[in-house]
This record gives sequence, structure tokens and C-alpha cells, in this order.
Amino acid sequence: MKEAAHHSLRRAEGAPTEAVEDYAKAIYALQRRNDEPATTSALADRLGVAPSTVTAMVKRMQGMGLVSHELYRGVELTPKGEQIALEVLRHHRLLESYLVEVLGVPWDRVHDEAEVLEHYISEELEQRIAAALGEPERDPHGDPIPRADLSLARDDDLPLAELAPGKRAVVARVSDSDPEMLRYLAELRIGPGTELRMLGAEAFGGGVRVEIDGTEHGIGEQLARRLLVAPT
Repeated sequence: MKEAAHHSLRRAEGAPTEAVEDYAKAIYALQRRNDEPATTSALADRLGVAPSTVTAMVKRMQGMGLVSHELYRGVELTPKGEQIALEVLRHHRLLESYLVEVLGVPWDRVHDEAEVLEHYISEELEQRIAAALGEPERDPHGDPIPRADLSLARDDDLPLAELAPGKRAVVARVSDSDPEMLRYLAELRIGPGTELRMLGAEAFGGGVRVEIDGTEHGIGEQLARRLLVAPT
């Protein structure tokens, strides 16, 4: 009897494990979001594991030369670790783009699919997907796709909540990890490329008011911090 199909997806000898790739990607995301080292508690929350599990993996990755970890300061990727994170992000975001643009998968469902497939596509398939899509710079949610050399385009996006009253902007990025939020935004016809004007903020953290195509919309505080815009 033939081996199960998933056995054909064995990883290359010496390649980082799925867990190592997931940790590298999570550390990278937390570093970018907070502009400081990632804490083990934040990693545990993001990955849904116990703090003791994070501590053990960080120690392992430190031994592999992928992270530096100072007690009470947090975890940072080394250049080698960052290369792993960016490679996985390139796979993930290219896959999301392919699933949406070629296969027509709704944008609220592609994140979970890409989370699985990102660990297994070959470099040749990655190149073919990128070429077929015309070497896209951003995925369906607006996140920048690392280039083939793993460099990233300059990112000057800011949270909608920080846009000054009266200023105009274009929605640049939307978090891909919350399907319910993506469905809500789709109902409002808000996504990357949507033009808007900030009308003002509600008092006491009540969210913001924006104008889109002549219609006023109220955006809650949490969503206004997760929608990234590029001022125009």
C-alpha cells in the first residue's frame, strides 16, 4: 500500500521545523508591531501555548542562532532568524494572493489555508506563483509581500485611529487573522484601496467617524486601530 499523501510533503533535510518557522514568524510580527523585543507572555498568547513551552522553544532557537534572549528584556530575531520569518511570510502572503485571485477563495478564509501550506511549498513553486500573479507587492489584505531577496518595500502605513480629522487616506492593510472582522468589512465595502476622509473621533475612546463615497461610517476603536491607512 502506498504511503499516505502527506508523507510526500516531507521537509528538506536540515530545514527549520514548522514550529520553528511559526515562532520566527510570531516573534517577527510582535517586534514589528511594538518596535521592541517580543515578550514570552506575548508569544504564548499569540501562539496559544503555555509560557513554559515558549521558554523551551526560545532556548532551542537560541542554540540554533535564530534568536537572542535576555532575561526581563524579551526575545529578538537574529539576522538568520529574520530570514526564516520573511521566507515564511513570503510563502504565506503569496499563497493568500493565489487563493483569492486564481481560485476565488473568499478573503476571510485564506489565512487558515495559507497557515498550513506555507511550510511546504518549494522554492520553485513559490517562484511560479509569484510569476503567475505578476510579482505582487501586497497580498489581498494589503500586507507587503517580501521580495524574492526577502527585502520589504518601505511601509509608512498608520492606524486609522491616528489619522488627523479632515485628512484623507487610502486603506492599505487589514489584519487577516480575524475572519469575522473581514466579513464585516466586506459588508461595508471597506478593504485595501478604499478611499476615506477622517471626520473625527468620538469622546472617551468611542471610535472614529469617516466618510467613504459621501457616506458617513462609524468605526469602533478596536477596528480603527487594526485598519492601517496610507495618508494621501
